[in-house]
Amino acid sequence: MAFFFDLFVNGLMIGSMYALVALGFVLIYKATSVVNFAQGELVMFGGYIAAALVSLYHLPLAVALPVLLGTMVGLGFVLERGVLRPMVGQAVISVVMVTIGLAQVFQGAAAMLWGAQTKNIPLPIPLEPYVIWEIYVSPINLLAALISGAFLVAFAWFFRRSRMGIAMRAVANDQQAAMAVGINVRLVFALSWAIAGLTAAIGGVMWGSMLGVDTQLALIGLKVFPAVILGGLDSVPGYVDPYVGGGTKDFLPYVLMILALMIRPYGFFGREIIERV
Repeated sequence: MAFFFDLFVNGLMIGSMYALVALGFVLIYKATSVVNFAQGELVMFGGYIAAALVSLYHLPLAVALPVLLGTMVGLGFVLERGVLRPMVGQAVISVVMVTIGLAQVFQGAAAMLWGAQTKNIPLPIPLEPYVIWEIYVSPINLLAALISGAFLVAFAWFFRRSRMGIAMRAVANDQQAAMAVGINVRLVFALSWAIAGLTAAIGGVMWGSMLGVDTQLALIGLKVFPAVILGGLDSVPGYVDPYVGGGTKDFLPYVLMILALMIRPYGFFGREIIERV
């Protein structure tokens, strides 16, 4: 039982970090109806920037974090204004392919700028686990869970209480109605990408401090989908790779997500929206 609770507690803490990364997916999809396949690469890119600021440029953490957050928020604005906004009105598959292309650009840019070697993000926290009722709790897992929980609570307050948050919810519900009452829909689109960049920055620091930062960190963004699918996702490449020459794990998550969008575009528990034309 102690081993079970040890796995359960640490799994909950890691799950809170997945939830933070997933928030970027949800924000962009609800506000703009775009599935951002590059969210995992945004997490990876944020981790690389954090590692460069701390390890390469030797900035103190108190300075590096604000610089990182500002950079990722600005990157979100640039992506929405320069890449996604010209795609408004295009077919959904075209926008999906653009985000997949962005993912490859981020991976290539990270390797070109900082190399493919694993980078560490040192945080001033102890390495020895805490022992609570025979449950071993990693300090980095605990810190990540606390930070993720704090951000999720802050976002919940933002969307329920702030003027801009309510505007974003209105746009997610009905873009035309929101525009009719004077809400700046374009600003909401840009803000959703900026917040996605913010969550990616926090996720990059947390995951980078746990696992180290490399191009494989981008796969974190693909693991926020239902556990039923992901339960077998890690084992499938082991069976399929010998027959196809390897590399299955690089494209299998995209195939599963596209199939899910084709079969259940309104979500597994969502209701189909019927519009009169």
